[in-house]
Amino acid sequence: MPTQDGEPTAGGLLPRGFFAGSSLAVAPRLLGCVLEHETSEGLVAVALTEVEAYNGSGDPASHAYRGRTGRNAVMFGEPGHAYVYFTYGMHFCVNLVCRPEGTASAVLLRAGRVIEGIPLAAARRAAGRNGAGRVAGSQAQPSDPGAGDSGGPADSDGLAGSDGLGGSGGPSRPAGMSTAGGVSPAVERELARGPARLCQALAIDRSLDGADVCSPGSPLRIRPTPGPGPAQPVPDVSRGPRVGISAAADRPWRFWLTGDPTVSAYRRHVPRVRAKPVSPQAAGDENIHR
Repeated sequence: MPTQDGEPTAGGLLPRGFFAGSSLAVAPRLLGCVLEHETSEGLVAVALTEVEAYNGSGDPASHAYRGRTGRNAVMFGEPGHAYVYFTYGMHFCVNLVCRPEGTASAVLLRAGRVIEGIPLAAARRAAGRNGAGRVAGSQAQPSDPGAGDSGGPADSDGLAGSDGLGGSGGPSRPAGMSTAGGVSPAVERELARGPARLCQALAIDRSLDGADVCSPGSPLRIRPTPGPGPAQPVPDVSRGPRVGISAAADRPWRFWLTGDPTVSAYRRHVPRVRAKPVSPQAAGDENIHR
């Protein structure tokens, strides 16, 4: 399928020129595009339904706002590569790099609809809910203090709510499976609903940081939006503030397919309140000393 920036690559992928513009220009055009990851377990593919733009040195919420570091170096490289980071000691998030090399602009992939490899994606999510959930080979990467991570623990986790995938209080049948043996529609909707869930369903971790999504030889690839059928309308795109950030919180740089059930819930940033230390109770004293 041709794109505005030329023909797809030989493997039917988005061309690198697609990512030549700023994240604000690229982000809405990524909606409907298909991110796929091929592993020894099989292929999982996700049609993107929600994204956020981060604009480098001009954006206080961007990891690149304070300049280049070892952690964000991929953002300053060639467009069309994946920038993967580990946040809050819990979850991975994946971005796609935009603009020419030497600048820093990227699009966070917030949510999508699994369109291929649904049973495998569900098994990965169920494993995560049951404590085996880190993608193989994952290692904790500390967040940059004050770097402007996109979303706090309640958001970037995207995993806290009940999604029918087992774990404590989960169903007695195999996790995420309907009585007919397939993945239930309710569970299918939740598989990649949120940036951490998306990475878990696709088995994305830091080993894919820098992956070239425009290369047919890469295990992580991005394909153009499939054309709508003759009776299918082109979906509308909505925009609004980004989720869970404290800096530049009101910039409407989040884009999503209007009405799509896989889009994650919007949450404003909530400052974390530190509890006051409590001193041990003095011997023979019933009062708590602060």
